[in-house]
Amino acid sequence: MTDRPGDGADPALRNLAQPDLAHEVETGTGALQLSLGRRLAAEALGSGFLIVAVIGSGIMATNLSPDDVGLQLLENSFATMGALVGLILMFGAVSGAHFNPVVTLLDRLLGSTTTKETGLYVVAQTVGACLGAVVANLMFELPAVNLSTKDRSSPALWLSEVVATVGLLLVIHGCVRTGRAKVVPFAVGLWIGGAYWFTSSTSFANPAVTVARTLSDSFAGIAPSSAPMFIVAQLVGMAVALGLVRLFYPHPTPEAP
Repeated sequence: MTDRPGDGADPALRNLAQPDLAHEVETGTGALQLSLGRRLAAEALGSGFLIVAVIGSGIMATNLSPDDVGLQLLENSFATMGALVGLILMFGAVSGAHFNPVVTLLDRLLGSTTTKETGLYVVAQTVGACLGAVVANLMFELPAVNLSTKDRSSPALWLSEVVATVGLLLVIHGCVRTGRAKVVPFAVGLWIGGAYWFTSSTSFANPAVTVARTLSDSFAGIAPSSAPMFIVAQLVGMAVALGLVRLFYPHPTPEAP
């Protein structure tokens, strides 16, 4: 398989890869078609802002509602949802606004980005998210690196991560591949905001975010020992989503019918 999307690739991938998808939000690398360095900077900064929103709102929620865990979750989910919408609108045309390794990896498997870009995107997302965790801790006068002690380890949580990841990826591809790319920021924000509540894991659905959340011993944290299985579950969710995207959206359309 070559590194050029849809150019000499496996026929199964070529059938799904279209030039339009290679530049769309979340399924490509941005309509502006900027240099790789600029796109990596956008992915790192966007991932950093995302984790600042996740961890920062979790800490603020604990401070504002110390005795009401339900209200804390509501505050945390609304802040994350709003940040996601804003960030995808901000960087969608710049880098595709992935901010999530499973989003990038699925794009590679479907042929709309390259192996090199995929690897560098994942590194930028993870580094950016970890730096965002440091910033979030410092904003609330906590140690810059404050390893989480919150254990999140059970089959129910892992299943929740599979479900959350499958749903996220289907929301993205369901919108883009049916010509509704403009609604992706809102659809993604709503899915993640809702999945905070209907999954027992509170919907991480993002390996970079999972790694970064180990660095904050706060409401949104996850113990380092719990992170590997969360990431495995997210990758399983990506594999399931790959099959479902091929099943439901075999012929992407650039414009809504």
